[in-house]
Amino acid sequence: MSGRGKYYWMFAALIGLLCGLVLGGWWPQQPVFAVATDRLETFGMATGPLDSDVEAVYLLDFLTGDLRAVVLGKQPGTWTGYYHANVAADLGVDPQKNPKFLLVTGVAYLRRGGGSRLQPSNAVCYVAEITTGKLAAYAVPWSPSMYAAGQVQNAPLMLVGVTRFRPPLGGETLPGN
Repeated sequence: MSGRGKYYWMFAALIGLLCGLVLGGWWPQQPVFAVATDRLETFGMATGPLDSDVEAVYLLDFLTGDLRAVVLGKQPGTWTGYYHANVAADLGVDPQKNPKFLLVTGVAYLRRGGGSRLQPSNAVCYVAEITTGKLAAYAVPWSPSMYAAGQVQNAPLMLVGVTRFRPPLGGETLPGN
């Protein structure tokens, strides 16, 4: 290969690298959210984004129906968000009747009202109870300014809605079925 051919390939590679960097800077970027869900016999755990750079950990005790969400603080070893709800009460489930819960999170950009510092987070925690066929959705009442200031937030989870996804076991049918 001649000396001129070596330089041609180096020049072409440099032009390709520059074009890639320029196009990469102009290409629309889509954020990627990673959530995790795990469960043990009587306990469920999931994560979900509250804001663009903050997530909550949701913990559900299947025996009591207590749902908790906690938020890690900006400083190592600190927790700045504590939220709670009782799913059994919200769904009308008797904890003595061995309820069967499922827990997942999703992203929902709920309408934010004016005037309040606390707004619904970007994540929704969904809890289904299999024996009743009911589903509840919860959002964290979130204040980015309080988080940025390192202030502790402690509030009930916002019940966004309850619906039935199927008839209860051994019960009536749903309308329209």
